[in-house]
Amino acid sequence: MSSTQAESVIRNIIREIAQTCLSRGQTLSETLIAFMVKAVVLDPRNHFNVDRTLTKQDVQKLIELCVDRLVDQASPTLNTIKMQVYFDMNYTSPREFLEMQQKVLQSRLLSLSREITDCRAQTREDLQGLYSKIVSYVMQRSNLGSATDITTVRETTAALQSVFPQSQLATFMSLLKQDKEKQLAQLTLIVSGIRLFNKDNKKGGEGIQNLPAILSEAVPAAVTDTESELAGAQRLAWQYTALLEKISEQDTGQAEDPVHPDLLKQALYNTRQHEAFLKFILTDIIMSAKEVTRLQSDLMIRMTLLRDTVHSNTTVPTSQVFPHFTAVSSLWAGLEAEMLLLSMLTNLLPGLRAFLSAQSLLSPEQMELLLHGLQVPTDASRLTATKEERVFVSEMRSCEWCFPESTTNFENVPLQYKGFCGFTLIKKNGLLLPGNPNIGVLKHKEKYYAFSSKSAADEFACKADEYSAAVVEMAKRRPELIQLLQLHQEFASVTPYSEMQSGQKLLVKVISKSDASIQTEIHPLETNIVKSHEWNEWELRRKAIKLANLRNKVTRSMQTDLSHMRRHNSTQTFLPKDGSSQTKRDGESNVPKPQVYLCGLRGGTGADTNMTKVDLTRAVDE
Repeated sequence: MSSTQAESVIRNIIREIAQTCLSRGQTLSETLIAFMVKAVVLDPRNHFNVDRTLTKQDVQKLIELCVDRLVDQASPTLNTIKMQVYFDMNYTSPREFLEMQQKVLQSRLLSLSREITDCRAQTREDLQGLYSKIVSYVMQRSNLGSATDITTVRETTAALQSVFPQSQLATFMSLLKQDKEKQLAQLTLIVSGIRLFNKDNKKGGEGIQNLPAILSEAVPAAVTDTESELAGAQRLAWQYTALLEKISEQDTGQAEDPVHPDLLKQALYNTRQHEAFLKFILTDIIMSAKEVTRLQSDLMIRMTLLRDTVHSNTTVPTSQVFPHFTAVSSLWAGLEAEMLLLSMLTNLLPGLRAFLSAQSLLSPEQMELLLHGLQVPTDASRLTATKEERVFVSEMRSCEWCFPESTTNFENVPLQYKGFCGFTLIKKNGLLLPGNPNIGVLKHKEKYYAFSSKSAADEFACKADEYSAAVVEMAKRRPELIQLLQLHQEFASVTPYSEMQSGQKLLVKVISKSDASIQTEIHPLETNIVKSHEWNEWELRRKAIKLANLRNKVTRSMQTDLSHMRRHNSTQTFLPKDGSSQTKRDGESNVPKPQVYLCGLRGGTGADTNMTKVDLTRAVDE
């Protein structure tokens, strides 16, 4: 059967199971049904052979088994699987969550952004409409107030006009589309910063929530609620663990047991899975709280700098004040993102609580009666009780052990089975006990194992492969352990939520293997072969005669009426540059030219001549 046909068969099976469960009043997701189908097929007690094609009888049997498990509302195993699927479908890492929010915002503004960048307004009415669209874009992208509030619209318009007046629309329309989008984003940051600054000075900012104050109350409340719920889940897990230890030490078939031990183990898995998810959420909330503290501190510092810059000068250059507005807007956007992330994490808590069936399995009175006279140790007390135990490396030289004092980053070593003891899980038929890494962490086939006691470590190390295989077989019978103990490498079709890429779900990742080989080059160095080399002397003689004949030949060429226009010759030259040099200009003074007239040299009547000298030179100071 081809992969396409197999996928079609699986889809038909899932669809039929969903319809059957719907007829019985249960509406289930396809992801949950697909996980249950895989769990039923993997369970060796159902005798399905995964290496051969399923017959019609096998398909019908598979559907019936899946429906029976999916409609059993009293099963802690089903609730644990539902909890795992719910967390898988609703939890998103902080980084992916922020990326998703950005994509949602961009898709929501895509049509409005296209209208602005593609606009070719010419009339005054068209330009006013374009400016109104820019105002709407800035308001929707900044998310500071309602777009239907007239006060918010007027304030945003006034802030935009102070930065981007309508007279600059012509320049804006002449830009490329990418440059228009960048300018819109920049305008949004500046206008948002102006409005936030006005709100801080109590001169505007209508409709803007006080995010720092809201987060200052919401973050500690979220941490407190999650820690309280985590403490309840841990207390319940400790009680079920102590009760199962008590039952395992005595005859499990006693008639006075109000609940079968197998149900108690399922309830223990249920509360341990709830505890693991709560720890996951609490870690993200604490990281978010640190980020909120940093953003609030930076926002206060930036507001102080902006206030000093604006109030100390009558006229402030845009190059000084715009970066402050942009930074304020970016910090505020970070607070909004942390608010959305905190909302997503806190909304997971009631959803997970709906699948916590361990609380309803035994009433508090029944639990107190069963634990009467029995001390309930916590996980911390178990670690304290075994702190003096230590594996002797000299007794098992064939094994590799890691200890806190000899291993770098010992606390970050990825432990198998989420830190639970694999030996106890097999020897006590499914009992989960936390391992103590200080006893010694066994490194076997690039995997690290922690144990609840020294004796457990010694026995597991002697038969590590057998116990590892036994844990996998137990997970086939109890499918909730695949997610709880993170055995996804052993089951190729299941992917953990911590290793998923964006858009993947629980059952889609398949690990494929293939053989690979590497071949070394015969000649790793570059070849140096002379193609014109000749070893034959007669061939060399022939080439020499040919070259000698060519020396006595004359090459002639001529053009005809058909050929002289076929070739285009062109010459590119560089025009001479105009050279000039500037020197000091000559200065001079213009004085009157001397003029002297001699009178009486001729024209007289007498014999004597009387000459008179007349100075006609103009005065210098005229």
